[in-house]
Amino acid sequence: MATYPCDAFLPDADHALFRCVDINAPAPVVFRWLCQLRAAPYSYDWIDNGGRPSPRTLTPGLEHLDRGQTVMSIFALVDFEPDRQMTVVIRKQAAVRAFGQVAGSYVVAPVADHACRLVVKLLARYPHTLYGAFLRALLPWGDVVMMRKQLLTLKRLAETSRS
Repeated sequence: MATYPCDAFLPDADHALFRCVDINAPAPVVFRWLCQLRAAPYSYDWIDNGGRPSPRTLTPGLEHLDRGQTVMSIFALVDFEPDRQMTVVIRKQAAVRAFGQVAGSYVVAPVADHACRLVVKLLARYPHTLYGAFLRALLPWGDVVMMRKQLLTLKRLAETSRS
């Protein structure tokens, strides 16, 4: 099985979840849209962005990445490779209590000159409590709904982007 950068940040995870989408845009364009996750989650904004709409145009400067930057308001950027991958870990204590420990890698894999696959590997470790058992059962289902929306939104924006 292939390894992903997030594996180094949450070894012995309870769950490994994979999500992916094919995108008809070159890897640099898709990666540039991934950098937008620093500004917003690009999922259901009324749930996870305080009702504020995620930007539908590229925000200048967000492509300048540094470790430790905030991503989607509750994650920290811990690793990246331009045009290839971004890896984040959950950092806000309130979010850790709500979701457990989470690390994820967004990997852009070119499949042709103007097409790629965006693969997300999400790792989760849950508390060893009754609440942790609840998270183990429900978090993967909630994630599939939210991540599907996020990936399809990024796909649409990258495919219609002029960058």
